[in-house]
Amino acid sequence: MSEDNGVKSLIASRVSLAPMAGITDYVLRSLVREYSPNCLITTEMISSEALTQVKDTVITKRDKNHSPISYQLSGHKPQMIANCAKYLEKFADMIDINMGCPVNKVVKGTDGCALMRNPDLAAEIVKTVKSEISIPLSVKFRLGYTFDELNFVEFGQRMQEAGADFITIHGRTRSQMYGGKADWKKIAELKQNVDIPVFANGDIVSPETAAQCLEESQADGVAVGRGALGDPSLLYRIERYLHTGEYISPPTLEEKIETLKKHITREMELRGEEVGIKFCRKFIHYYLSGFPGASRLRGELVLLDRFDEINTKLNGVLAMS
Repeated sequence: MSEDNGVKSLIASRVSLAPMAGITDYVLRSLVREYSPNCLITTEMISSEALTQVKDTVITKRDKNHSPISYQLSGHKPQMIANCAKYLEKFADMIDINMGCPVNKVVKGTDGCALMRNPDLAAEIVKTVKSEISIPLSVKFRLGYTFDELNFVEFGQRMQEAGADFITIHGRTRSQMYGGKADWKKIAELKQNVDIPVFANGDIVSPETAAQCLEESQADGVAVGRGALGDPSLLYRIERYLHTGEYISPPTLEEKIETLKKHITREMELRGEEVGIKFCRKFIHYYLSGFPGASRLRGELVLLDRFDEINTKLNGVLAMS
């Protein structure tokens, strides 16, 4: 690795929580941090357009123990993103620029993965942001927009030249969205052609898949996304496996239910009972699956809008297990 502007200490655990829009909020980041004090955690995607208009205290909220933490920005206007990065610098240990989101409403606005089709603009964004902040800057992108546009090596080199200190790459194209299988071996091509640290992202769902990904990608670490949903202990379990070879078993159903209850409770504290419960419905499938009656239970839970009813239903499952 080249001079890293402090990046090396931020990624020492070799594991990070990948940014997920509407997912990696204050509560989920806090749950992950309870298990792992050292992994890099990343906020959900923060729109530079929205942040320019309203300084959202919910989306920027953090605790003292959240470091190391990266705040991710999206957008396509270099100076606007740079201004937002400067504002976020007081919360963040690193700023990340989203150049990989595949969602239609994002790429139609020429944000996210659409920037891979405009490397000149992407480089200008990195240069402008870099000139405004004194903390490390990273970019997250994909293999390319389509299979016919696999420009990830050249794109990564441009980002490094523009001033990026760190790269996270998802091993799929934009056209794949989240389907198919992440191609970890292609990530090795990028790693061989840049000097800054590279983390591999995509299909990291267990300590074993993390180790396999590192072997195939030759990356410096892994970024865990959807694998952490319903299992905020996963990043810690991967860390232990990579650093010591110790395998820690996944949480039991009882442990998952208790964590789900904690998750909902904290979202209610943050957002109020009604909004907090609705926000958590997206997580229920991840916490409650793989056991008899799981589908029926999930169907019942998503119709409830009071925590006492949810709690009673979950305690009934615990009593039978």
